[in-house]
Amino acid sequence: MTPNADASADSPAPDEHAEHADPGAPGASPAARLAAALEAHSAGRLDEAQAIYRALVEHDPAHADALHYWGVARHQLGDHRGALALMDRALAQAPADAVCWSNRGLAALALGQHAEAAHNLREALRLAPAFADAHNNLSLALREAGDYAGAERHCRATLALAPASVNAHVNLGSVLAKLGRYEEALASYREALARAPADAAIHFNLGNAQRALGDHGAAIAHYRQAVELAPDYAAAWVNLGTALGQSGDYRAAEACYRKAVELEPNAANLVCLGASLGAQGRNDEEEPYYRRALELDPAHADARQNLVWLKLKRGEYREGWAEYARRWRACDYAPFDIEGMAEWQGEPLDGKRLLLVHEQGFGDQIQFVRYASMLAGRGASVDVCVPQTLQLLAQSVPGVHRAWTGTPAGDYDYWLYVMSAPSACGTELDTIPATVPYLFARDVEIQAWRPRVQVAMLADLARVPGLAADASPAAPEAALRPAATSSAKASERKPAGYRNIGIVWGGSPTFYNDRNRSVPLAALRPLFEIARISWFSLQKGAAARAQLAGLASDVAIHDFTDDLRDYGDTAALIMNLDLVIAVDTSVAHLAGALGKPVWILVPANGEWRWLEKRADSPWYPTARLFRQREVGDWQAAIDELGHALTEKPRRASRAGTRKSAPKAHKATAATAATTSAESADQASHDDPDLSPDRP
Repeated sequence: MTPNADASADSPAPDEHAEHADPGAPGASPAARLAAALEAHSAGRLDEAQAIYRALVEHDPAHADALHYWGVARHQLGDHRGALALMDRALAQAPADAVCWSNRGLAALALGQHAEAAHNLREALRLAPAFADAHNNLSLALREAGDYAGAERHCRATLALAPASVNAHVNLGSVLAKLGRYEEALASYREALARAPADAAIHFNLGNAQRALGDHGAAIAHYRQAVELAPDYAAAWVNLGTALGQSGDYRAAEACYRKAVELEPNAANLVCLGASLGAQGRNDEEEPYYRRALELDPAHADARQNLVWLKLKRGEYREGWAEYARRWRACDYAPFDIEGMAEWQGEPLDGKRLLLVHEQGFGDQIQFVRYASMLAGRGASVDVCVPQTLQLLAQSVPGVHRAWTGTPAGDYDYWLYVMSAPSACGTELDTIPATVPYLFARDVEIQAWRPRVQVAMLADLARVPGLAADASPAAPEAALRPAATSSAKASERKPAGYRNIGIVWGGSPTFYNDRNRSVPLAALRPLFEIARISWFSLQKGAAARAQLAGLASDVAIHDFTDDLRDYGDTAALIMNLDLVIAVDTSVAHLAGALGKPVWILVPANGEWRWLEKRADSPWYPTARLFRQREVGDWQAAIDELGHALTEKPRRASRAGTRKSAPKAHKATAATAATTSAESADQASHDDPDLSPDRP
């Protein structure tokens, strides 16, 4: 938009006889004065240029070029409405000026007037169909309006007219990125970079495209180039920090965010800085940044949500759950609204029908479906709507009338998200409904798994001199067949102090903190060398099988996961084990909800549900927590866990077997569920944990 000699076809030529005079002086000709203003404008001396434009307009209120470029200067200074007023005056004098129409479109676009901007730019193209800048600017207006196909079309029209246009290559790249065509976007940005290698914004855009493609190393390199070329480029510092954080370098991310806050202390940058501290487990340091962000923007969703997680992590449940129930980040929640059905806010429930609706990840649903018992205890008939992989287990919860899957609907008095139940029920740290078990595997399925576990254990014992003699004879050959077809019964007797332990070492790689919550299987090898233990993998998926295959041949971990079709199958297998060791995944919740002993490896930047510093969990009485000291270093926690395994096994806590709430309209909890036909890959327990992300 900066004026140049070709800015307007109607611009008067400079007075060739005025070359030795001051062209901007009042006595110079209008043409010479306009040329001087345009030269100052092009050089970035906007105050000087505006003074001359103003003087020309005062002398001649109908001076179209002075009005036009004065408007351009106002736009560049952020006075977009003033720019429109001046350009409107210019167009009243020169309605066929395509350049003015194009520049007016940019000023309108800056005000968010997408339709008006597109109208102005189309008028410019009607007057000058080969006007490359107007095509480029129209592409910007269409992109902002969400018409990406139209934007791409006009970007390509610009390049057909001006193949060397850096802006057109950049804008085409941005449109392609919006369309998710990141490889093509990279190609466009590289074309632009070849023509302008010192342009920080192009490096910034290249970094964004590389990050979208998952190449964090390349993204970081381009962001570093951007901030080297433009040290005050706050957005580049922010994205560099984000890419570094996603690669696990939270300290470097913190340094970048601090620089961004120094340059632009806005709410978004303050939240990023706070979150980088939280990602390092420095919870006491992050809160002031969220507070400051909320002073600047009281409705800032990320600041509100991150404060919620911090309050819950500290055990400040009354305020934390109340804030959580407000669902600050809409992108984290699927909207749910049924006409005529009210969300339950604590009203009396006697004789009412209530639908408890799933949300977030499988672990969240397992943790909070327990509230069905509490709601039933208040007199409600409680149905739960859950994903199919949890349907059978949800049906076993005391107080659940019916568990079903699909789109929430029906003739209910109230509905409630499962994770709003703590707020609606007034839960505090000392009133958590911690009765376990509240999930129950079917007895027939528990019995079907028993011979398979027994045979695996006996195979391990056969390799250890002196232990095999203490165990029962091997089960019949039929016990080696899949549980659904085996009728063999094997003795449950095993040597004193011997344990069958299930293990889960990884979560979904798409989870925002999976880098820190998951543990490489090889890092757990010292545990597998401890005597008197048989190990059973509860980790599904090809990646898990590859890690198992990578272990030395002297390590035996039994893998039955191909036969785990849903969480009901996994629950039945767990009921045949003495202990589950897991990272923070849904299987850890499942074991706790079944009332089985579960030892959980918690990262230093762990989720709110495990609170701070505790080695136990008020949510799961049978859980024991092994906490990482520093992000990225599991050694101390694994050593502690290994030491605990070498101690004499303790009897399970009686707290885990308190009487459950009464069932409503159903058979006993252990026999109510039926077999699911869901496929193994659908039932994978390597499912995404959808807890809200931090920025």
